[in-house]
Amino acid sequence: MARAVFSAPDISCGHCEMRISRAVRALSGVEGVQVDIPAKKVLVDYDPGVISPQAISEAIRSAGYPNQLAG
Repeated sequence: MARAVFSAPDISCGHCEMRISRAVRALSGVEGVQVDIPAKKVLVDYDPGVISPQAISEAIRSAGYPNQLAG
């Protein structure tokens, strides 16, 4: 299991959290999602043998939230 942290500056409310969580949880290989609204970050636990951070980032972007993998 691995963890990826994405910076998503447009996160501002519970609706944002719901949309991102729903989009990311639908991906095969994702074990857990945590959206930190005040920090504007998305933390994702995933199986690197099944899915890549780039695919997770694209799902977040498709949900309407520009993002980038945080250090």
